[in-house]
Amino acid sequence: MTQNGYRRDFDQNLQQEEPPEVSVLVPICERHDDLTELYRLYSNELSKLGKSFEFIFVVAGAFDTALADLSKLRSSDKRIRVTRIPARFGESTALLEGFREARAPLIMTLASYIQIEPTDLSEVFRAYAEGYDIVVTRRYPRIDPFLNRMQSALYHFIIRKLTGTPFRDITSGLRLINREVLPKLVLYGDLHRFIPIFALQRGIRIKEVAVSQRKEDTRVRLVTPGVYLRRILDILTLFFLVKFTRKPFRFFGLIGSSLFLAGLLLTAYLTAYRLFGHFGLANRPILLLGILLMVFGIQTLSIGLIGELIIFSHAKDIQDYNIDDLLE
Repeated sequence: MTQNGYRRDFDQNLQQEEPPEVSVLVPICERHDDLTELYRLYSNELSKLGKSFEFIFVVAGAFDTALADLSKLRSSDKRIRVTRIPARFGESTALLEGFREARAPLIMTLASYIQIEPTDLSEVFRAYAEGYDIVVTRRYPRIDPFLNRMQSALYHFIIRKLTGTPFRDITSGLRLINREVLPKLVLYGDLHRFIPIFALQRGIRIKEVAVSQRKEDTRVRLVTPGVYLRRILDILTLFFLVKFTRKPFRFFGLIGSSLFLAGLLLTAYLTAYRLFGHFGLANRPILLLGILLMVFGIQTLSIGLIGELIIFSHAKDIQDYNIDDLLE
């Protein structure tokens, strides 16, 4: 335990206890609802389903109210553990810390605000029992304001078109994950939202289940222009990681060849203009533009080739797929 008293490492008694069936991770990174009520709702439903469980709250940043409430809650229920990360490193970091702390073979993630009706947990566990490694949820039908639904629909439409994946609500926080597939999931930055997409890309068995949206999740979400810009950059990052991680030359080659071709056409036009039109090119800035485009094109192509060399040299150590069954 660290000096602030919130970090809960395994003690000897905890190590000797039989692991629970489900480890519930709740990252607290931006906002949160009444955590006591959240715990009461979902723990009661897990008990009704006959599941043994532990709750791991990972607090990233200065949330004094949340820490105070969790301290009181933990004093009355030892199935609760609290880990504090002093700075706001983001939800991906909080989830990674929770994955390290989890003891159960099955991990359930929850948002720090109540998104989904707890009674629908039975549907999620039923889907997992069908043989899937990850079950994600889709809030349907959506009952929140039109602005929220419009933003979500546009966001997911763009992602589906760019990645070719079928998911309609990757921002839903309720997921069931078989801990055996965790090493296949690479998380950093704000990529936690794209867990379903990365899992599907690696051949992990995944299913999206429709669940009922909770009324506490219906407040209007207004964000700053900076947040929209970050979301656009996240989508571009996702597009590159999904489509071109193993073949970077296709990405950089397409851009580089387009730039080089545009520059070549410009300079060819100017050359013909000079040869047959008998006009000088000294005062024509478009000549410089054509040369610059060709130079930028060659540089971009070179970046793609370097990326291909790096991938080739490490190919034998990369396994970006998941083995389902091995018949002997």
